[in-house]
Amino acid sequence: MLSGSFLLSALLGLARERLLIANFGIGEQLDAYNIAFSVPDFMYYLLVSGALSVTFIPVLNQRLSNNNKSSAWRLSSSLLNLLAIVTFFSSILIFIFAEPLVSIIARGSSQEVQSTATSLMRIIAINPFLFSISTVLASMQQAVGRFFFNALAPVIYNIGIIIGIVFFAPAIGTPEDPAILGVALGVSLVEISQLLFQIFGMIGLGFEYKRAIFWKNTGFRKVLRLLPARSFDQSIDYLNSIVEKFIASFLFAGAITSYQAAFTLRNVPIALIGVAISTAAFPSITERAASTRTDLFRKDIAKTLEVIFWLSLPAAVIAFFMRGYLVRLLVGGGNLVISQILAWFTISIIFRAMFHTVTRSFYARQDTKTPLLVSIAAVLLNVVLAFMFVDVFGIVGLAMAQSAVAVFEVVVLIAILNKEIGTVFRSSHYISFAKMLVAALIMGSLNYLMLRYAFPLRASDVGFFTLAPKFGFMVFVSIVAYFVISYAFKIKHADPLIRKVAKLFYGRVKVE
Repeated sequence: MLSGSFLLSALLGLARERLLIANFGIGEQLDAYNIAFSVPDFMYYLLVSGALSVTFIPVLNQRLSNNNKSSAWRLSSSLLNLLAIVTFFSSILIFIFAEPLVSIIARGSSQEVQSTATSLMRIIAINPFLFSISTVLASMQQAVGRFFFNALAPVIYNIGIIIGIVFFAPAIGTPEDPAILGVALGVSLVEISQLLFQIFGMIGLGFEYKRAIFWKNTGFRKVLRLLPARSFDQSIDYLNSIVEKFIASFLFAGAITSYQAAFTLRNVPIALIGVAISTAAFPSITERAASTRTDLFRKDIAKTLEVIFWLSLPAAVIAFFMRGYLVRLLVGGGNLVISQILAWFTISIIFRAMFHTVTRSFYARQDTKTPLLVSIAAVLLNVVLAFMFVDVFGIVGLAMAQSAVAVFEVVVLIAILNKEIGTVFRSSHYISFAKMLVAALIMGSLNYLMLRYAFPLRASDVGFFTLAPKFGFMVFVSIVAYFVISYAFKIKHADPLIRKVAKLFYGRVKVE
């Protein structure tokens, strides 16, 4: 369900980016649009975001499993009320101080870009407040295994922005010269819609809302102890993206947009594979961590990471070889800068996908400090490498730094995990990883041959209906080849898929 919703969201996200670029171009308007989201998103990540899913859910789960609903609802109400109050005042501060904040983040951009970004930031300043309420409600649903309304959230988000691009922007401006402020209004529509959907998703949970903050509730106090480290961990990652925007603002007009476009393409497989699998697996990993069977906890982590590696590897290979097609699907005539950035991003796809499960392994054990310390080190390293690489290689240096740090973060976290719970990966896992690499190499070779001789990318290849059939065919052939090779190499994760396909074609038929 989560992967399906992420896939739909990813497709809508690509449509959103394509419409933004088609209507506003890769230039100052979209630079301003991307800058405007920096502070509201940072505050959301700092105060809410993924912090709830890994601090609130385990504590709430524990109370619900013990049938202590009274304590569970007091905990939920307290967190809901506290975050609503804090984010409400943070939204007011963002509105008031939007101008000086933008002037710091977009120091290298023109005055026009800064002025537009300030106006946009004030429109979306309410984001942290509304999203905080939605996220608490979504986390409560996840705790009881209800994922449907949570799965709808990213889909609604992209639909709202598309409505803003298609309808609001031309209405505020003109069809020939749409106003970027209309897109911000679409975001406001998203915020309200998501909150309504999450409220609807609470039906049947029996939640008893209390208009109070129960400071003495032990569960609430426990969440408050765990929350700061995880929240800071989340926000420091996003602080890194603000630094990247700051660096890009000094390069050229459209640099921020170009980097963001490649970043969006990179995040599609990470969301489909890494985020979806780790989100779905987290409740069961949390239960396993609470037991005394460390060996089973370790086995579950290894199995989840192995599946993510197996799935993200072909995604990274396809993204590298077919980046020209991907960029043209996003930007009508193609864009060499975005393509070059994406090429360097492909390495990070595998490790960022694995990162979500690795960090959740610590959170399942209610250890939020270790990932935080590693994240601080990673962000500092990323900032240093970004300045160094950009000075030598230009804007692609940002992607080079990201990829290097993605490897660093996962390797360090797994090394710490090995020390705390024992060796996660056995020799059999490394043999399996080697087989996957060989399978991906063979698949990549096939993909390259198709690109080189069957469907080379020509200057005349422009437009979705021209590119999509060729792109879809090559991706389908490559993925099928990868699964077949994996099956031939006896990679166990391919077995269930092959059996299902075989059953589809050759299933037993009862003859009367």
